[in-house]
Amino acid sequence: MPPPSAEAFRVRAEIDLGAVRSNVRALRARAPGAALMAVVKADAYGHGLLPCARAARQAGAAWLGTATPEEALALRAAGDRGPVLCWLWTPGGPWREAVEAGVDVAASGRWALDEAVAGARAAGRTARVQLKVDTGLGRNGCPPADWPDLVAAARAAESEGTVRVTGVWSHFACADEPGHPSIAAQLDAFREALSVAGRAGLDPEVRHLANSPATLTLPESHFDLVRPGVSVYGLSPSPEVGSAAELGLRPAMTLRASLAQVKRVPGGHGVSYGHTYTTPGETTLALVPAGYADGIPRHASGTGPVLVAGKPRTVAGRVAMDQFVVDLGGDTAEAGDEAVLFGPGDRGEPTAEDWARAVGSIGYEIVTRIGARVPRVYAGEDPAGETQGEA
Repeated sequence: MPPPSAEAFRVRAEIDLGAVRSNVRALRARAPGAALMAVVKADAYGHGLLPCARAARQAGAAWLGTATPEEALALRAAGDRGPVLCWLWTPGGPWREAVEAGVDVAASGRWALDEAVAGARAAGRTARVQLKVDTGLGRNGCPPADWPDLVAAARAAESEGTVRVTGVWSHFACADEPGHPSIAAQLDAFREALSVAGRAGLDPEVRHLANSPATLTLPESHFDLVRPGVSVYGLSPSPEVGSAAELGLRPAMTLRASLAQVKRVPGGHGVSYGHTYTTPGETTLALVPAGYADGIPRHASGTGPVLVAGKPRTVAGRVAMDQFVVDLGGDTAEAGDEAVLFGPGDRGEPTAEDWARAVGSIGYEIVTRIGARVPRVYAGEDPAGETQGEA
């Protein structure tokens, strides 16, 4: 049996790869003196790892960034030959495979450096290692007190030929809050970490600190490489930085569904589990066949915005596992009509950022939580312009 057409999908996420390319170009223009790493972790923030990686490369992304080794190795298996950094490692991970694939691996401590060295020896190839310092985020990264020991060990590994330190990097905690005092403090800490590395004899290819908000607002943080993530997909990193439109970005994902049922009900009719919503009078209810198993937040119950029958609506009652209801009031619709949960917003539909505000979250979560059973349908593919980078 042939696969269903896009129009027949219960729910679908349409991904505009042209928007991804446009966003990468806009971000590159914000940092003209630095190379750009497009972060494609978490299945490209829910947009699809391989198609978005290709689009980012086509638009000039010199690097790709992943969290897990599996993501980095999937890029290599698909034929991407350009620089790739993978940063979320645990003991016993596929270090040898990453070294063999020419993936840059991150080390935030001696244990990770030791595993990279062991992977290099097993592979018979020099490991490309990027050292991460904790400049104040308090998450991954080497504490400043341990940094001199880590860089000295890395330099010793370079001398024996098992390691090439290709990068020194860190990550901001509050770059999405312009003017936050931690920003200047982290810049100072990063510069000091670079000085320590330099005195130890390290000469990395790239130094990088800037995430999406820093790429957009902090030119002093750009160094050799900027590392935008969510903004590659057209979302603003925070309202304080500006809206997507103000930043010259276009959201790449539109989430659509086909109504599964439309029916008239009397006033006083309970809707969904717990009857947290009761119809105020005779009305029309429309059933949207998407729920929290698809990544629709359950806490969007009673708050989530949806465009149905040409007008903005709100989720009526609780979001269930596979479906939710909207009250159309005096308007009409038919089964099979379209519901738009979010998109770029230029046709009156809500945006992912509207959903984030409605549920007290961030746009990052809204797009990355859209589940695997929601098919991705791609527009704007450009096979003729495809590039996988250089070895």
